[in-house]
Amino acid sequence: MEQHAAELDALVAGARSILLTGPVDPDGDSVGACLGLARLIRARHGQARVAVAGDPGARYAGLPDAAGMLPDADIAPEWDVVIVMDGDKSRLTSEVDAAFKAAKKRVIVDHHGTTTSEGYDLAILSPQTESTCGMVMEILDAWQGTLDQGLAKLLYAGVIFDTGGFRYSNTKPSTHRMAARLLETGIEHDRIAVAVLMERRAQGLKLAARVQSTMELHHQGRVSCGVISQALLSELDANSTDVEGIVESLLYLQGVQVSVLLSERSPGVTKLSFRSRGQVDVAQLARSLTTRGGGHPRAAGATLMMDLEQGKAKVLAALGAALS
Repeated sequence: MEQHAAELDALVAGARSILLTGPVDPDGDSVGACLGLARLIRARHGQARVAVAGDPGARYAGLPDAAGMLPDADIAPEWDVVIVMDGDKSRLTSEVDAAFKAAKKRVIVDHHGTTTSEGYDLAILSPQTESTCGMVMEILDAWQGTLDQGLAKLLYAGVIFDTGGFRYSNTKPSTHRMAARLLETGIEHDRIAVAVLMERRAQGLKLAARVQSTMELHHQGRVSCGVISQALLSELDANSTDVEGIVESLLYLQGVQVSVLLSERSPGVTKLSFRSRGQVDVAQLARSLTTRGGGHPRAAGATLMMDLEQGKAKVLAALGAALS
């Protein structure tokens, strides 16, 4: 990481404007990593305008600096450097994608195994790291920066999100050592854990209940499948941020190996979220469905340019083949 951190330092040193962004519907690791690295860059290169694109939603709105995030719709193609974090360029919104393509320099910082270096001036990839926030911690150490409470809150939010509160198999001894360093700053880790992993809006709770009550089992009970239509979101006054966490709730049923959640983003556009207990590599499955797919072996996603019913048929067929 030291060499990559030095290359990143040199790349941003002369930039007047730097935009950090995650994929559409950023999660805890994406928000924490973007805001965390933005803090590091501001502290080291104060002459640059540094901004973070995206909507933190209700779940991450209380994190340090989250209130200053710029809505994707307000992003203009005027940045010297665009840094994509925790998800590759194929998952950007159209406005951020335009800014990415117009940037003088393009960077990726990511820990997903399906992400490649193609299309970036600098690619910092670390599939062995449990979270992109863990990578930001390594950049902090390489830059010999200061770990204060604000930064610690951001990085803790990311690491607990991507490890499921240290329950997932990507949790390593180094993960706990990192968490200990973050806790030593005095952060209220329990409040962060509740906000990131447990708390929901009332609309989100009702949405989860509806999806769970209509869930289907397929392939001899090894696949659980949930569906969220735009009509359902409208009925419950819910939004895309309320969807987070529902796919996990579909996985831990007796006999289930893979859960999939299909969410209608707009007519003819379906977002897929996968979770696996390990029998199926859902990152490779997502990538096989579309170039707009990828992630981790046990947690992945994709976007299909088809309606819910077509997407459901395609996904269930692919899962059947993967399980056979």
